[in-house]
Amino acid sequence: MDLRELEYLTALSEEGSVSRAAERLYMSQSSLSQFLQQYEDELGVRLFLRTSKGIRPTANGELFIDHMQRILLDYQRARNELWDNESMKGGRVSLGISSFRGYRMLPRILHRFRQMYPDVTVDVVEENSMQLETLLLEGKLDVAVIALPASKLKNEVKFLKKEEVYIVASADHPVLEKAQKRDDGHGEWVSLEDVAAHPLILGNHDTILGNLSRNLFRSHRCKYSAIYENITAEMAVCMAREGLGLAFTYASCTEPDQRTRLLRIGKEGVFLDLGIGFPSREYHSKSAEALEAVICDVYRES
Repeated sequence: MDLRELEYLTALSEEGSVSRAAERLYMSQSSLSQFLQQYEDELGVRLFLRTSKGIRPTANGELFIDHMQRILLDYQRARNELWDNESMKGGRVSLGISSFRGYRMLPRILHRFRQMYPDVTVDVVEENSMQLETLLLEGKLDVAVIALPASKLKNEVKFLKKEEVYIVASADHPVLEKAQKRDDGHGEWVSLEDVAAHPLILGNHDTILGNLSRNLFRSHRCKYSAIYENITAEMAVCMAREGLGLAFTYASCTEPDQRTRLLRIGKEGVFLDLGIGFPSREYHSKSAEALEAVICDVYRES
Protein backbone atom coordinates (compact mmCIF):
# COMPACT_ATOMS: atom_id res chain seq x y z
CA MET A 1 0.00 0.00 0.00
CA ASP A 2 1.33 3.43 -0.94
CA LEU A 3 -0.14 6.91 -0.56
CA ARG A 4 -1.30 7.01 -4.16
CA GLU A 5 -3.45 3.94 -3.58
CA LEU A 6 -4.94 5.54 -0.46
CA GLU A 7 -5.89 8.57 -2.53
CA TYR A 8 -7.46 6.34 -5.19
CA LEU A 9 -9.65 4.51 -2.68
CA THR A 10 -10.67 7.75 -0.95
CA ALA A 11 -11.68 9.32 -4.26
CA LEU A 12 -13.71 6.26 -5.25
CA SER A 13 -15.51 6.25 -1.91
CA GLU A 14 -16.27 9.97 -1.88
CA GLU A 15 -17.30 10.29 -5.52
CA GLY A 16 -19.37 7.10 -5.75
CA SER A 17 -18.41 6.81 -9.40
CA VAL A 18 -15.32 5.50 -11.17
CA SER A 19 -15.62 8.15 -13.88
CA ARG A 20 -15.92 11.07 -11.43
CA ALA A 21 -13.10 9.70 -9.27
CA ALA A 22 -10.89 9.31 -12.35
CA GLU A 23 -11.62 12.88 -13.38
CA ARG A 24 -10.76 14.12 -9.89
CA LEU A 25 -7.50 12.15 -9.94
CA TYR A 26 -6.57 13.26 -13.48
CA MET A 27 -6.33 9.70 -14.77
CA SER A 28 -8.24 7.56 -17.24
CA GLN A 29 -11.33 5.67 -16.15
CA SER A 30 -9.95 2.41 -17.50
CA SER A 31 -6.74 2.77 -15.45
CA LEU A 32 -8.70 3.42 -12.25
CA SER A 33 -11.05 0.50 -12.93
CA GLN A 34 -8.05 -1.75 -13.51
CA PHE A 35 -6.46 -0.58 -10.27
CA LEU A 36 -9.61 -1.34 -8.28
CA GLN A 37 -10.02 -4.79 -9.84
CA GLN A 38 -6.40 -5.74 -9.18
CA TYR A 39 -6.46 -4.32 -5.65
CA GLU A 40 -9.59 -6.25 -4.69
CA ASP A 41 -8.10 -9.43 -6.21
CA GLU A 42 -4.94 -9.00 -4.12
CA LEU A 43 -6.95 -8.47 -0.93
CA GLY A 44 -9.39 -11.24 -1.74
CA VAL A 45 -12.20 -8.98 -0.53
CA ARG A 46 -14.75 -6.97 -2.46
CA LEU A 47 -14.43 -3.31 -1.41
CA PHE A 48 -17.12 -1.79 -3.63
CA LEU A 49 -20.50 -2.83 -4.95
CA ARG A 50 -21.14 -1.99 -8.59
CA THR A 51 -24.65 -0.67 -9.27
CA SER A 52 -26.47 0.98 -12.16
CA LYS A 53 -25.98 4.33 -10.40
CA GLY A 54 -22.27 3.91 -9.69
CA ILE A 55 -20.35 2.28 -6.86
CA ARG A 56 -20.61 2.21 -3.09
CA PRO A 57 -18.40 0.64 -0.43
CA THR A 58 -19.32 -2.74 1.02
CA ALA A 59 -19.36 -3.11 4.81
CA ASN A 60 -15.78 -4.42 4.68
CA GLY A 61 -14.91 -1.66 2.24
CA GLU A 62 -16.16 1.07 4.60
CA LEU A 63 -14.11 -0.41 7.46
CA PHE A 64 -10.97 -0.72 5.33
CA ILE A 65 -11.25 2.73 3.75
CA ASP A 66 -11.89 4.33 7.16
CA HIS A 67 -8.60 2.89 8.43
CA MET A 68 -6.80 3.98 5.27
CA GLN A 69 -8.12 7.54 5.54
CA ARG A 70 -6.83 7.77 9.09
CA ILE A 71 -3.40 6.69 7.88
CA LEU A 72 -3.54 9.34 5.15
CA LEU A 73 -4.55 12.04 7.63
CA ASP A 74 -1.74 11.04 10.01
CA TYR A 75 0.71 11.28 7.12
CA GLN A 76 -0.58 14.73 6.19
CA ARG A 77 -0.29 15.94 9.78
CA ALA A 78 3.26 14.62 10.06
CA ARG A 79 4.12 16.31 6.77
CA ASN A 80 2.69 19.61 8.03
CA GLU A 81 4.86 19.41 11.14
CA LEU A 82 7.94 18.89 8.98
CA TRP A 83 7.06 21.93 6.88
CA ASP A 84 6.57 23.92 10.07
CA ASN A 85 10.07 22.94 11.17
CA GLU A 86 11.34 24.31 7.85
CA SER A 87 9.76 27.70 8.64
CA MET A 88 6.99 27.30 6.07
CA LYS A 89 9.35 26.96 3.09
CA GLY A 90 6.77 24.78 1.41
CA GLY A 91 3.71 22.74 2.20
CA ARG A 92 -0.04 22.97 1.79
CA VAL A 93 -2.99 24.18 3.82
CA SER A 94 -6.66 23.45 3.05
CA LEU A 95 -9.24 26.24 3.40
CA GLY A 96 -12.99 25.71 3.41
CA ILE A 97 -15.42 28.50 2.52
CA SER A 98 -18.88 28.72 0.98
CA SER A 99 -18.94 29.52 -2.73
CA PHE A 100 -21.13 32.58 -2.25
CA ARG A 101 -19.12 34.06 0.61
CA GLY A 102 -15.88 33.24 -1.15
CA TYR A 103 -16.95 35.13 -4.27
CA ARG A 104 -15.77 38.44 -2.82
CA MET A 105 -13.60 37.50 0.14
CA LEU A 106 -11.57 34.53 -1.11
CA PRO A 107 -9.54 36.34 -3.82
CA ARG A 108 -8.43 38.94 -1.26
CA ILE A 109 -7.46 36.27 1.25
CA LEU A 110 -5.50 34.20 -1.26
CA HIS A 111 -3.73 37.22 -2.75
CA ARG A 112 -2.52 38.47 0.63
CA PHE A 113 -1.51 35.02 1.84
CA ARG A 114 0.50 34.37 -1.33
CA GLN A 115 2.32 37.67 -0.90
CA MET A 116 3.29 36.73 2.66
CA TYR A 117 3.92 32.98 2.17
CA PRO A 118 4.69 32.34 -1.52
CA ASP A 119 5.95 28.79 -0.89
CA VAL A 120 2.75 27.54 0.77
CA THR A 121 -0.07 26.25 -1.44
CA VAL A 122 -3.68 26.84 -0.37
CA ASP A 123 -6.17 24.16 -1.41
CA VAL A 124 -9.71 25.58 -1.51
CA VAL A 125 -12.84 23.56 -0.77
CA GLU A 126 -16.20 25.21 -1.54
CA GLU A 127 -19.15 23.94 0.52
CA ASN A 128 -21.90 25.36 2.71
CA SER A 129 -21.20 25.92 6.41
CA MET A 130 -22.87 22.71 7.58
CA GLN A 131 -20.82 20.58 5.20
CA LEU A 132 -17.65 22.46 6.11
CA GLU A 133 -18.20 21.48 9.76
CA THR A 134 -18.36 17.82 8.74
CA LEU A 135 -15.14 18.14 6.73
CA LEU A 136 -13.41 19.78 9.70
CA LEU A 137 -14.54 16.98 12.00
CA GLU A 138 -13.20 14.43 9.52
CA GLY A 139 -9.85 16.23 9.48
CA LYS A 140 -10.12 17.02 5.76
CA LEU A 141 -9.72 20.78 6.24
CA ASP A 142 -7.15 22.80 8.16
CA VAL A 143 -9.31 25.90 8.58
CA ALA A 144 -12.76 27.06 7.41
CA VAL A 145 -14.94 30.16 7.50
CA ILE A 146 -18.36 29.10 8.80
CA ALA A 147 -21.61 30.65 9.97
CA LEU A 148 -22.35 30.35 13.69
CA PRO A 149 -23.60 28.82 15.86
CA ALA A 150 -21.73 25.68 14.89
CA SER A 151 -23.96 22.63 15.13
CA LYS A 152 -21.25 19.95 15.23
CA LEU A 153 -18.00 21.55 16.32
CA LYS A 154 -17.43 22.11 20.03
CA ASN A 155 -14.41 24.15 21.10
CA GLU A 156 -12.61 24.49 17.77
CA VAL A 157 -14.31 27.70 16.61
CA LYS A 158 -13.17 31.31 17.00
CA PHE A 159 -15.46 34.30 16.52
CA LEU A 160 -14.62 36.26 13.37
CA LYS A 161 -17.19 39.06 12.99
CA LYS A 162 -20.89 39.85 12.93
CA GLU A 163 -22.44 39.58 9.48
CA GLU A 164 -25.59 41.49 8.56
CA VAL A 165 -28.28 39.81 6.49
CA TYR A 166 -30.01 42.00 3.89
CA ILE A 167 -32.99 41.81 1.58
CA VAL A 168 -32.10 42.06 -2.11
CA ALA A 169 -34.61 43.84 -4.33
CA SER A 170 -34.57 45.01 -7.92
CA ALA A 171 -34.30 48.78 -8.35
CA ASP A 172 -37.99 49.05 -9.30
CA HIS A 173 -39.47 46.53 -6.85
CA PRO A 174 -42.72 47.70 -5.16
CA VAL A 175 -41.34 46.89 -1.68
CA LEU A 176 -39.21 50.02 -2.02
CA GLU A 177 -42.36 52.10 -1.52
CA LYS A 178 -42.32 50.87 2.10
CA ALA A 179 -38.57 51.42 2.64
CA GLN A 180 -37.46 53.99 5.21
CA LYS A 181 -34.19 55.80 5.71
CA ARG A 182 -31.87 54.27 8.30
CA ASP A 183 -30.94 56.35 11.34
CA ASP A 184 -27.26 56.13 10.45
CA GLY A 185 -27.92 57.53 6.99
CA HIS A 186 -26.49 54.44 5.26
CA GLY A 187 -29.24 53.00 3.11
CA GLU A 188 -32.79 51.97 3.95
CA TRP A 189 -34.68 49.44 6.01
CA VAL A 190 -37.94 47.58 5.49
CA SER A 191 -40.09 45.59 7.90
CA LEU A 192 -40.25 41.82 7.70
CA GLU A 193 -44.04 42.10 7.38
CA ASP A 194 -43.65 44.21 4.24
CA VAL A 195 -41.13 41.70 2.86
CA ALA A 196 -43.53 38.82 3.48
CA ALA A 197 -46.18 40.56 1.38
CA HIS A 198 -44.15 39.89 -1.78
CA PRO A 199 -43.00 36.70 -3.57
CA LEU A 200 -39.73 35.34 -2.18
CA ILE A 201 -36.74 33.43 -3.45
CA LEU A 202 -35.42 31.20 -0.64
CA GLY A 203 -32.28 29.14 -0.22
CA ASN A 204 -31.84 25.46 0.50
CA HIS A 205 -33.22 24.11 3.76
CA ASP A 206 -29.82 22.66 4.66
CA THR A 207 -28.02 26.02 4.53
CA ILE A 208 -27.63 28.64 7.24
CA LEU A 209 -29.20 31.40 5.12
CA GLY A 210 -32.11 29.19 4.05
CA ASN A 211 -32.89 28.24 7.65
CA LEU A 212 -32.40 31.76 8.98
CA SER A 213 -34.84 33.31 6.51
CA ARG A 214 -37.58 30.78 7.22
CA ASN A 215 -37.07 31.03 10.99
CA LEU A 216 -37.38 34.82 10.81
CA PHE A 217 -40.85 34.54 9.34
CA ARG A 218 -41.86 31.86 11.84
CA SER A 219 -40.62 33.84 14.85
CA HIS A 220 -42.53 36.93 13.66
CA ARG A 221 -45.56 34.82 12.72
CA CYS A 222 -45.48 36.17 9.20
CA LYS A 223 -47.06 34.19 6.41
CA TYR A 224 -44.98 34.27 3.25
CA SER A 225 -45.03 32.91 -0.26
CA ALA A 226 -41.88 31.44 -1.82
CA ILE A 227 -42.17 31.21 -5.59
CA TYR A 228 -38.70 29.63 -5.79
CA GLU A 229 -37.09 27.45 -3.12
CA ASN A 230 -33.83 25.56 -2.70
CA ILE A 231 -32.01 28.19 -4.74
CA THR A 232 -28.32 28.83 -4.12
CA ALA A 233 -27.54 32.19 -2.50
CA GLU A 234 -25.71 33.50 -5.55
CA MET A 235 -28.49 32.49 -7.95
CA ALA A 236 -31.14 34.00 -5.65
CA VAL A 237 -29.42 37.38 -5.81
CA CYS A 238 -29.28 37.22 -9.61
CA MET A 239 -32.97 36.32 -9.77
CA ALA A 240 -33.88 39.14 -7.38
CA ARG A 241 -31.91 41.56 -9.56
CA GLU A 242 -34.19 40.64 -12.45
CA GLY A 243 -37.30 41.37 -10.37
CA LEU A 244 -38.36 37.73 -9.95
CA GLY A 245 -38.78 38.12 -6.18
CA LEU A 246 -37.05 39.23 -2.98
CA ALA A 247 -34.00 37.32 -1.75
CA PHE A 248 -31.79 37.22 1.33
CA THR A 249 -28.05 37.83 1.22
CA TYR A 250 -25.02 38.58 3.41
CA ALA A 251 -23.49 42.04 3.63
CA SER A 252 -20.01 40.81 2.67
CA CYS A 253 -21.25 38.90 -0.38
CA THR A 254 -23.10 41.44 -2.47
CA GLU A 255 -22.73 45.07 -3.41
CA PRO A 256 -25.60 47.27 -4.61
CA ASP A 257 -25.59 48.41 -8.21
CA GLN A 258 -27.93 50.35 -10.46
CA ARG A 259 -30.24 47.34 -10.78
CA THR A 260 -30.17 46.20 -7.15
CA ARG A 261 -31.06 47.64 -3.74
CA LEU A 262 -29.93 46.16 -0.42
CA LEU A 263 -32.39 46.72 2.43
CA ARG A 264 -31.84 46.26 6.15
CA ILE A 265 -34.38 43.89 7.74
CA GLY A 266 -36.19 45.91 10.37
CA LYS A 267 -34.93 49.12 11.93
CA GLU A 268 -32.24 47.33 13.97
CA GLY A 269 -31.21 44.81 11.32
CA VAL A 270 -30.65 41.05 11.44
CA PHE A 271 -27.19 39.66 12.12
CA LEU A 272 -25.45 36.33 12.45
CA ASP A 273 -21.94 35.51 13.64
CA LEU A 274 -19.14 34.26 11.44
CA GLY A 275 -16.40 32.07 12.85
CA ILE A 276 -13.17 30.35 11.91
CA GLY A 277 -13.27 26.61 12.49
CA PHE A 278 -10.42 24.18 12.98
CA PRO A 279 -10.33 20.38 12.96
CA SER A 280 -10.75 18.80 16.38
CA ARG A 281 -7.16 17.99 17.11
CA GLU A 282 -4.48 19.53 19.29
CA TYR A 283 -1.93 20.33 16.60
CA HIS A 284 -2.65 23.14 14.14
CA SER A 285 0.05 23.83 11.58
CA LYS A 286 1.79 27.18 11.35
CA SER A 287 0.36 27.51 7.85
CA ALA A 288 -3.19 27.13 9.20
CA GLU A 289 -2.53 29.68 11.94
CA ALA A 290 -1.01 32.09 9.41
CA LEU A 291 -4.00 31.67 7.13
CA GLU A 292 -6.34 32.33 10.06
CA ALA A 293 -4.52 35.61 10.74
CA VAL A 294 -4.87 36.69 7.11
CA ILE A 295 -8.60 35.81 7.10
CA CYS A 296 -9.13 37.91 10.24
CA ASP A 297 -7.30 40.89 8.73
CA VAL A 298 -9.26 40.76 5.45
CA TYR A 299 -12.62 40.48 7.18
CA ARG A 300 -11.70 43.23 9.65
CA GLU A 301 -11.07 45.55 6.71
CA SER A 302 -14.25 44.64 4.82
